[in-house]
Amino acid sequence: FCSQQEHAYPADELMPLTCRGRVRGQEPSRGDVDDALGKFSLTLIDTLDTLVVLNKTKEFEEAVKKVIKDVNLDNDIVVSVFETNIRVLGGLLGGHSVAIMLKEKGEYMQWYNGELLHMAKELGYKLLPAFNTTSGLPYPRVNLKFGVRHPEARTGTETDTCTACAGTLILEFAALSRFTGTSIFEEYARKALDFIWEKRQRSSNLVGVTINIHTGDWVRKDSGVGAGIDSYYEYLLKAYVLLGDDSFLERFNTHYDAIMRYISQPPLLLDVHIHKPMLNARTWMDSLLAFFPGLQVLKGDIRPAIETHEMLYQVIKKHNFLPEVKVHWAQHPLRPEFAESTYFLYKATGDPYYLEVGKTLIENLNKYARVPCGFAAMKDVRTGSHEDRMDSFFLAEMFKYLYLLFADKEDMIFDIEDYIFTTEAHLLPLWLSTTNQTISKKNTVCNSSKLDDSNFDWTCPNTQILFPNDPMFAQSIREPLKNVVDKSCPRGISRAEESLGSGPKPPLRARDFMASNPEHLEILKKMGVSLIHLKDGRVQLVQHAVQAASSLDAEDGLRFMQEMIELSSQQQKEQQLPPRAVQIVSHPFFGRVVLTAGPAQFGMDLSKHKAGTRGFVATIKPYNGCSEITNPEAVKEKIALMQRGQCMFAEKARNIQKAGAIGGIVIDDNEGSSSDTAPLFQMAGDGKNTDDITIPMLFLFNKEGNIILDAIREYEAVEVLLSDKAKDRATIFKGKMIPNYIIDSNLEMENMDQKSSESDSHKPNSEEAPSDSQDAGAVGEEPEGGGESSAVGDPDPLSPGSTASASVSMADEDPHTSGSAEASAPEPACTPGDSQPQEQNTQREATSKAHWDSKVQPMESILADWNEDIEAFEMMEKDEL
Repeated sequence: FCSQQEHAYPADELMPLTCRGRVRGQEPSRGDVDDALGKFSLTLIDTLDTLVVLNKTKEFEEAVKKVIKDVNLDNDIVVSVFETNIRVLGGLLGGHSVAIMLKEKGEYMQWYNGELLHMAKELGYKLLPAFNTTSGLPYPRVNLKFGVRHPEARTGTETDTCTACAGTLILEFAALSRFTGTSIFEEYARKALDFIWEKRQRSSNLVGVTINIHTGDWVRKDSGVGAGIDSYYEYLLKAYVLLGDDSFLERFNTHYDAIMRYISQPPLLLDVHIHKPMLNARTWMDSLLAFFPGLQVLKGDIRPAIETHEMLYQVIKKHNFLPEVKVHWAQHPLRPEFAESTYFLYKATGDPYYLEVGKTLIENLNKYARVPCGFAAMKDVRTGSHEDRMDSFFLAEMFKYLYLLFADKEDMIFDIEDYIFTTEAHLLPLWLSTTNQTISKKNTVCNSSKLDDSNFDWTCPNTQILFPNDPMFAQSIREPLKNVVDKSCPRGISRAEESLGSGPKPPLRARDFMASNPEHLEILKKMGVSLIHLKDGRVQLVQHAVQAASSLDAEDGLRFMQEMIELSSQQQKEQQLPPRAVQIVSHPFFGRVVLTAGPAQFGMDLSKHKAGTRGFVATIKPYNGCSEITNPEAVKEKIALMQRGQCMFAEKARNIQKAGAIGGIVIDDNEGSSSDTAPLFQMAGDGKNTDDITIPMLFLFNKEGNIILDAIREYEAVEVLLSDKAKDRATIFKGKMIPNYIIDSNLEMENMDQKSSESDSHKPNSEEAPSDSQDAGAVGEEPEGGGESSAVGDPDPLSPGSTASASVSMADEDPHTSGSAEASAPEPACTPGDSQPQEQNTQREATSKAHWDSKVQPMESILADWNEDIEAFEMMEKDEL
């Protein structure tokens, strides 16, 4: 929070790697993700009630004054109705709720006169134009200044919205109506919920993911409890709790019966088709459904909550974080849903096991996500690489739930049981259920058949111990699930037979082709095949039969193209290697900067060498590495840096290995290339036996490679670690000298070795990590149409080709994923207006090197060293961090 206020305010979000604010329109667009940003100091508003939960009342008072003074809600900007409701409207209402509570206590906020509520009402009116549809379902986006249908609104043409987007409004809108006495907000939110309920699939009682806001037709007819639907179910149950309307409980129970009948396949929750609920729509789960065990606790159905939570925890123990989608998307934006469910399960069972789960979450955040300016999202949980992103929900929810998990009653300045959490963990007081009831409660029973659910008696939220006489209850459910997550992932299939088919062979075999060989290019020309170098580094092969020297040459060209397509398809299947990590371990980085690197199909397998390869880097001459190295004395026993292009990757590797290098990093020659815009794939061999290459080889894009090159220019001696996965600093510096401030101040040094070994034992083997989303591969399609065929070296194994194509993993054509920084050093506490510790409290003294078995340095010394490290980072250009 201090970093956000110092480096990002008044921007909506903090970019923790580059220590600056994310301002919409000034950074590259991230698509729909940016719809949450409205130039209204999002993170500050989203964090208001978290400050009070953490007993930071002075900081809360200053934050409220900032919001009142600085925030403008009348911006000409298009925002998501859903995100703005749960984060901004919910944040203002949560802030107002705790502000009036503090005012009643008599010590703080005595000046407060409902200013946050006035802002919430203003924002509520700005969201109302989105509901101007025949169905009552809101448009997904609205312009804060011009609404929806205004000529300058730049929105209002959408036809679809997600179920959660339209069904996650009732808590905030009803609370706004109850606080202000203006009923229109609750009426609009109820109408949207009523419409979704009427459009449910009547035979299965399930709802789809996406619905047409005008006709009510289901656009996506798969149903689950994850992304797109999740908080719709949550708000039905919580609307009953907050508003006391039995119809919401009846709807929830109906849906819950269908979920447990069709979607729940313990411990999994798998999507199904709403019309054919016995048929799975997919076989994987997304991380957003981690909230569902917490909702089941509120429902009172504890057993399945324990089962699903334990399965998710096994995934976390394997990968440190929950990937967005198991197997498919390896990123993790520091989502809080699992922490939320952990909190609710602990409240329900009192089992100290869930305190250990919370401790693991905190340790993983500090070890893998903490960077100098905050906490960075994980770009890939397999490698530990970061993304320059810290969403507002991280401060709004994660720390709130973790604090509450460990807090005793005396740690709280108010009774948390008097409030209900919104989906963004904002606090709404339960007394709203009896205030300004402008809409009569409906106590009618729906027409659906009677449900057989013995758990309905437990439906009211129960925060007492549900199983006081059986403390082993939860453990008995968890035990069978300890090994539910596979210990290993499927490997790629073995290499097919070398022969690529029978019949006449062209004069040039696809496996022998080299784009840099003039003779090969001449043969291609004779066969009517032209070679095109694309801007992104790919090579495209296109055959025009009419341009061949003869009809026989045209036939040879066609066979060559078919062979190339088959070869590229084979390459995609044969070796699916996960990405690797390049970690800068020298001063002033000390392991905090992690760059995700593309692997090679040859050389040392870093997954089998857990220690990795560590050494200082050196630039070779010639820089392309395509001939004998002329500066072997500078390269010997070092990791060689070279430029991509001019020859095969394997040839570069052989040349630097001959010069005495212990490893190699190939930097893309395509200026400005970045893992932010291009997917990763692996460096292929040269079609020959590469067993003679024994050193590790990794690939970095131009932007990430420049981070190392700039570090060399700044510090000369730069040491890196090449490994299968980023290492924590206890492992990197084990047995070596290390600056004191890298050592966590609350950690006894004699325990470091033990902690390190425990940490290593929890780390997944890189061979186990799924690699579908990042791994190199090739996509092949049969040539089609009019004697013309095309083969494209495509770095993205998931993107379809626009022409008949083959992704040629030619040994000099490839890409990767981004670099970042990470830190676990203790941060000084900040005070309003001054985020740095006061210098008079910190005695600067010469810092002596310490071994791992030394005792912890005094806090003054640690803070002094930490300040020196910050100064070193500030000397570097922000973009290069």
